[in-house]
Amino acid sequence: MSINSKLPLIILTGPTGVGKTELSIKLAKELDGEIISADSIQVYKYMDIGSAKIMPDEMQGVEHHLINFLEPDEEFNIFLFKEYAKAAMDKIYAKGKIPIIAGGTGFYIQSVLYDIEFNIEEDENKEVRSKYMELAKEHGNAYVHKLLEEIDPESAATIHANNLKRVIRAIEYYEHSGEKISEHNKREAKKTSPYDFHYFVLNRNRDVLYQRINDRVDIMIKNGLVDEVRKLLDMGYSRDLTSMQGIGYKEIVEYLEDEITLEEAIQKIKLDTRHFAKRQLTWFRREKTVTMLNYEDFDDNTDTICEYIIKKVKNIKNYNTKK
Repeated sequence: MSINSKLPLIILTGPTGVGKTELSIKLAKELDGEIISADSIQVYKYMDIGSAKIMPDEMQGVEHHLINFLEPDEEFNIFLFKEYAKAAMDKIYAKGKIPIIAGGTGFYIQSVLYDIEFNIEEDENKEVRSKYMELAKEHGNAYVHKLLEEIDPESAATIHANNLKRVIRAIEYYEHSGEKISEHNKREAKKTSPYDFHYFVLNRNRDVLYQRINDRVDIMIKNGLVDEVRKLLDMGYSRDLTSMQGIGYKEIVEYLEDEITLEEAIQKIKLDTRHFAKRQLTWFRREKTVTMLNYEDFDDNTDTICEYIIKKVKNIKNYNTKK
């Protein structure tokens, strides 16, 4: 066994559309690993096209966790992600394999990487959450974001008004504990990780990334995103569900409800996705101990990047994870 007593963990992340899926599978095959998805929408059944969910025939025999196991009206949040992810990691370690967390939700990744404690019970704040959801419906997301700004301006500056889920979570935390979540996050950020981890952030030239995003949205439309959203609505899943607030879903709902044209919906999806990618990169650049990997530095070759990562994690590769 390795002298390092910490269990190994690989993180592969980056902005949406950068190319994480293909690389994560290559890595998992080379390192005898299994993949844990760090995505807030891919957990849901029936939401395949808009979430760019990997399908079973694309997994190349690599086990994937936290994909396609919840109904669209079930709750999923950072508390549950941490719980499910750590349970999946325990199973992976028990097999003597390496967990690879792959996905673009930085806050989810951070919760596991540094074993962040939230000091808040999930069921305690449903009433508070419902109150602020209703306020957002009545007055708009910006109104609720302003309420957060009044109690925790530092958090408000880092959480976009349209990320209603995180805005309300920050307010919930304050109402429950009397402490600003920004202060809590600063304290937790000083913690060291309980894992022997390697944290890789993929990136591309901005123009290339944005073109990939635009092209991917066009492919989603061609592959039937409109029908996917229509089916979800026909199945009784409300547009107000957290899952239906995902980029790509909320805009198509607006189109299906005759609020905007299809072309307007497509352009909104592209714009919102590009803005989301920009916010993701801002988050990852603030993270501690990350290795930034720009595709252009590797001649845009996924195999070359994979070889580089394998060399970086050579000690992990021989780590006997079995207890």
